[in-house]
Amino acid sequence: MKFALLFAALFGAVCCEPTVYFKEEFDDGDGWKKRWVESTHKGAEQGKLEISAGKFYGDAEKDKGLRTTQDARFYGASAKFDTFSNEGKTLVLQFTVKHEQNIDCGGGYAKLFSSDLDQADMHGDTPYLIMFGPDICGPGTKKVHVIFNYKGKNLLTKKDIRCKDDVYTHLYTLIVNPDNTYEVKIDNEKVESGTLEEDWDFLPPKKIKDPDAKKPDDWDEREKIDDPDDKKPEDWDKPEHIPDPDAKKPDDWDDEMDGEWEPPMIDNPDYKGEWKPKQIDNPDYKGKWIHPEIDNPEYVADDKLYMYKDIGAIGFDLWQVKSGTIFDNILITDDVDFAKEYGDSTWGQTKADHDEL
Repeated sequence: MKFALLFAALFGAVCCEPTVYFKEEFDDGDGWKKRWVESTHKGAEQGKLEISAGKFYGDAEKDKGLRTTQDARFYGASAKFDTFSNEGKTLVLQFTVKHEQNIDCGGGYAKLFSSDLDQADMHGDTPYLIMFGPDICGPGTKKVHVIFNYKGKNLLTKKDIRCKDDVYTHLYTLIVNPDNTYEVKIDNEKVESGTLEEDWDFLPPKKIKDPDAKKPDDWDEREKIDDPDDKKPEDWDKPEHIPDPDAKKPDDWDDEMDGEWEPPMIDNPDYKGEWKPKQIDNPDYKGKWIHPEIDNPEYVADDKLYMYKDIGAIGFDLWQVKSGTIFDNILITDDVDFAKEYGDSTWGQTKADHDEL
């Protein structure tokens, strides 16, 4: 019995170990340059990246990350790892972003790529699998992008997920589950969730309007109609304005010099406005006509919307007007609980200190 319990405990521990596909804390100085490749696609417009904890921090070493350094520049850097498929598994992408420059316009998102990424030539039009993270540009754009590539098309979420727009470090987490559900977390708190099929246009709609159905010519949608028995009163029509009966021609008025005097006009107290017959219930009212729907012949269910066969690289492909963003604590795993623990042990340990500065 004891052996069975011990075996179960050991087997359970082994089977539940999280898989960490990629982890980066930028904690070895310039060592990141051996693991990451900077894009040269934009030439002189390509901004330089450095390792820095920024102007304020909770821990001078732990808070070091990859920092953008030049205003009005493109930034591109990527790292490859052993390629994997998330088929039948949860996929978690997580990292921290610190816009200590009080960013006015610029991206703070990461992209997952397939293993064939040309790192030195990575740019805005390079195909990617998933794009996730904050994007800020003026007061109108302060969102968390969650974009999936499906059959060659980049699909934006239908929901508006607001990002953090202060100068502090925030933890962004995307969870994609093998049942085609997802969750977005900021600072280890859920801010959005749902299903991939409902919140993105992966597939055509299940139902469409019947192209052969048409509203009948005699379909009456008027809820109210004029009362045919209502007649306008004979004394209804009165002028809107009448001469002021109390007005008198001034004593010094000269008809030859000033013309014929006419009293000023005033509102007519007896004016009733335009007459309209009263409304009654329409005896022929049938309600608003609803176009019948039919099954969409182009709809084909897909239980693997979530799946990518070849995930092999992560990168930051950005444009920033004002530089100073710091990326850190990057994690790609299959374990939601481990990602939360990792966030608490990295971002969670230092954020309270520097957020008070």
